[in-house]
Amino acid sequence: MKIDGTLSHAISGIQRGLGSARQHAAEIASADQLGAASPESLAGPLVGLIQDRLQVSASVQVLKAADDMIGSLFDDKA
Repeated sequence: MKIDGTLSHAISGIQRGLGSARQHAAEIASADQLGAASPESLAGPLVGLIQDRLQVSASVQVLKAADDMIGSLFDDKA
């Protein structure tokens, strides 16, 4: 895989994770406003937030690895 493809996949993963986190946060906020904040109604969005955090974290690690790879290539050329 080319490095630019890796970078775009990592950025896409970060964007997906953040978008999904916004959606889950909105679900939690709306459940609380409607008075339906039972543990059962909040469990799904809370688990989703944890998954979103893992998605963003994994994508950031991919981005860091690609950055390190680019740095190594520049060091070898110098």
